[in-house]
Amino acid sequence: MTLPIRHRPGWLLERHFPTIRWEEPFAAEFSDLFERMNQFLENAGDTPSMAGAWAPPADMHETEDTYVVEAELAGIKREDIDVEVGERQLHITGEYKECEREGVLRRSTRRTGRFEYRALLPAEVKADDITATLTNGILTVTIPKSQGTGPRHIEITQS
Repeated sequence: MTLPIRHRPGWLLERHFPTIRWEEPFAAEFSDLFERMNQFLENAGDTPSMAGAWAPPADMHETEDTYVVEAELAGIKREDIDVEVGERQLHITGEYKECEREGVLRRSTRRTGRFEYRALLPAEVKADDITATLTNGILTVTIPKSQGTGPRHIEITQS
């Protein structure tokens, strides 16, 4: 016996296991387990202010003296983006507002609404020297490292 397919965008079985068909006697138990896992994953990490937020695609790379984060935020105005750094964590939030259109919208695949990007920084940084620029839809946040984070040669002296 196979189970009927329920179409719910983002359902865990649909995302990760599209060809699985559960057989008796455990079909209902597995279906319930995956439904609960899906709900847990959807709600994990939500804060009341950021419920339903999405994360923009972003890259973080490290140079000798800085961390650089590049986030894709095409079409978002500078005043709709907030960048904060505190306690070794970068936090980028904002909102992509849906533009008004004439006529009937037939299809849309672009995300709108609140977004949130968080990254844990590997070491202490110079919070006063952080810069952020928005160019051609790419937000670039440059975070200088503290003096003590890089490798340092230690001289061994004779006692």
